[in-house]
Amino acid sequence: MANILLRRALIDAIRVPAGTRASSELAKIGNREWVGYGYNGQPNYVDRPDFPIPAVRFRPDTPDIKVLREKEKGDWRKLTLEEKKALYRASFCQTFAEFQAPTGEWKGVLGWALTIASLSIWIYMGMKLFVYSPLPESFDEDAQKAQLKRMLDLKVNPVDGLSSKWDYENNRWK
Repeated sequence: MANILLRRALIDAIRVPAGTRASSELAKIGNREWVGYGYNGQPNYVDRPDFPIPAVRFRPDTPDIKVLREKEKGDWRKLTLEEKKALYRASFCQTFAEFQAPTGEWKGVLGWALTIASLSIWIYMGMKLFVYSPLPESFDEDAQKAQLKRMLDLKVNPVDGLSSKWDYENNRWK
């Protein structure tokens, strides 16, 4: 119970009171306006396609932007294209096309993955050459054939094993 109360007190201390946001004069975060809920209700800016309106404006209000904000309350046809772009850039860092464009980050990730894979192969080859002992003689093909012949001569597991599949009269596999 105490944990829930502590968590609630911390959340309430961090958040701006709801009445502040609902007042006619918008709340300020530093020197930037709080203009919406955002994606989690906190006063932060992030460009996200699933929540296109961030909680705070990207840039603080400068005297030039304040003049443009007063001008935007009137007829938008009287604004020039540069003024509209300046208003947009004051509120947003990037356009949808800019923040959804591929960054090419995958190239670096792929490069590092291939570098690490190459390094691990070189380490394995070095271990195989300098650390591991050579394979025993029983891994040679001639030794394996001799072992198979000996197992057949001794009739190892004659009921359902290897010797059951050998034809001893004709000296060949059944």
